[in-house]
Amino acid sequence: MSAPLEVPGAAEQSQPEAVVDAGGVPVAGRSLGQIAWLRLKRDRVAMGGGVVVLFLIAVAIFAPLIVAWLGHPPNEFHQDQIDPNLQTASGKWGGIDSEFLLGVEPVNGRDLFSRMVYGSRISLLVAFLSTLLSVVIGTVVGVVSGFFGGWIDTLLSRLMDLFLAFPLLVFALAIGAVIPDKAFGLAGDALRIVLMIVVIGFFSWPYIGRIIRGQTLSLREREFVDAAKSLGARSPYILFRELLPNLVAPILVYSTLLIPTNILFEAALSFLNVGVRPPTATWGGMLSEATRFYQIAPGFMLVPGLAIFVTVMAFNLFGDGLRDALDPRGR
Repeated sequence: MSAPLEVPGAAEQSQPEAVVDAGGVPVAGRSLGQIAWLRLKRDRVAMGGGVVVLFLIAVAIFAPLIVAWLGHPPNEFHQDQIDPNLQTASGKWGGIDSEFLLGVEPVNGRDLFSRMVYGSRISLLVAFLSTLLSVVIGTVVGVVSGFFGGWIDTLLSRLMDLFLAFPLLVFALAIGAVIPDKAFGLAGDALRIVLMIVVIGFFSWPYIGRIIRGQTLSLREREFVDAAKSLGARSPYILFRELLPNLVAPILVYSTLLIPTNILFEAALSFLNVGVRPPTATWGGMLSEATRFYQIAPGFMLVPGLAIFVTVMAFNLFGDGLRDALDPRGR
């Protein structure tokens, strides 16, 4: 057999030329994550929401240090700041001054700034953990339902419809009313927090489950899934190595949009006195207490109300921007 014909310069000609910019500098390739980050950085509204979210997380983590530096213990009474005749803050603007940055509560004189800071810990903890629980359950059920189809899809879809039709608020009120002070080795605030996480997370998974199911129905018809099947890949390999990596973007986006919903639900439970019990500070509990004093101190409800509003708005703005950055065609 004769040796293959070698053409001088053929190797050099077969290599693609590097892409250069106007100045002749080679342009480096970008991954999908880098492209999404560039899109997100251009969205100033979403970046502003992300900065607020990071700030709130930092406040919740370092709440003891912030209160020790700028406030007072959240359950400490300051009767010297209360007008004995009106039972409201003795100073102007609800007692706001350099010592009490957001004023004090009527009647008992607790520091509103400290209670708002500590309340962020409960709200964000319940929201994040309940969202994590619902995302895990919803992702598993949605992927299995969308990939296998048939009677499995029918059974799991009807299960999602059942959970979506379930009166969650009524169930949470009933559970909160009958749960004892000690159960499952927990007591007090720890028991109430775990109870809210389980109730909210366990009954919220169908929302993301239906989204993941729809995405899976689309992905299972793609060429890379057919290629994996033709090579003999089994279902667990296709689910965890082929489908799940392509579902990271929708899971991340809808998680950021589910967190504010869970924040509002936790605030509603605390407002109805079935969440964390007083005197532990929560935003919903502060709103519930404010309804008792709205005639003598209507501004009392502004502090927890604005905290909930800003938090939910920041998560929604960041989630919308993240969705546009990861899926620009879905605008």
